[in-house]
Amino acid sequence: MRKPNIAILGATGVVGREITKITDELGIEYNSIKFLSSSKSAGKKLEFQGKEYTVLEAKPEVFDDVDIVMASAGASTSKLFVEEIIKRGGLIIDNSSAFRMDKDVPLVIAGVNDEDLRKHKGIIANPNCSTSQLMLVLEPLNKKYGIKRLIVSTYQAVSGAGLAAINELRDDTVANLKGENFENKCFKKPISFNCIPQIDVFTENGYTKEEMKVVNETKKILHLDENTPISCTAVRVPVFNGHSEAVDIEFEKKVTPDEVREVLRNSYGLTIIDNPDNFEYPTTRDASGVDPVFVGRIRKNLAFDNGISLWCVADNIRIGAALNTVRICKKVIEMGLYGQTR
Repeated sequence: MRKPNIAILGATGVVGREITKITDELGIEYNSIKFLSSSKSAGKKLEFQGKEYTVLEAKPEVFDDVDIVMASAGASTSKLFVEEIIKRGGLIIDNSSAFRMDKDVPLVIAGVNDEDLRKHKGIIANPNCSTSQLMLVLEPLNKKYGIKRLIVSTYQAVSGAGLAAINELRDDTVANLKGENFENKCFKKPISFNCIPQIDVFTENGYTKEEMKVVNETKKILHLDENTPISCTAVRVPVFNGHSEAVDIEFEKKVTPDEVREVLRNSYGLTIIDNPDNFEYPTTRDASGVDPVFVGRIRKNLAFDNGISLWCVADNIRIGAALNTVRICKKVIEMGLYGQTR
């Protein structure tokens, strides 16, 4: 099968730059590549694999010969161009929330539910960052023991809210240390030296949209029964990069911490650091800039029958966004799931 023509939409953003970097790292084979952005960033020069490219403004006609679009430009931009991409025979791998819960759109973590890619009708959705790292942990455990109940608490870095949020943490911290006033704009509360138990807006049930993404996306990706009890609390913490999650799982079958360690140690995309006696457990510094989801603090849950508690951390910009997008692209190419209407 011929090599695809690919494009990166939102190429000058934080995640777009990471997608570009990982496209090179994973050795994605392509015939041609385009880098796309809004009119504001169009015309900028970008170097990739030793060549200089001019960033093009995203307009319908630029998708004429594109087979695969890796998009990280926000939900409104994806919605604006999705029909233009599809009618030109292209496929969009979308990193926004625009299509995740559409029943006809596969929501995919590469290495977890690859077969769902075959169901695509021109759109493949990349899950929310906090869901992404969690699925690599839960999928092998669910497959072997069956998830009966799940409680997740996330501790999410500011990079998940974009460059402005990164700058706000830095500037707020400096102002705080100097005893100066600071007006926070990205967050509802000051982020320096603080934890904010709100990510996204609140919904009618008292949970935030971020929390409900974890609930709903987990059920969709793992094909769990809709009545499976799942609860999530999402907290923004004063960390630049790397999401952490405390996970409590009740299984259908009996399981021990040692059995869980063995399953996860032999599962895709995971690294186990779990020796508390020597203070060995994963932190966000371990995860920053690298690919694995790190898992530790694996122990028997004292509240659930057949329960396990664990801790996982990952680089949210990579595994939670860019890395999975490019991994999906690679799977699509390997499975020949592009260019079918050309």
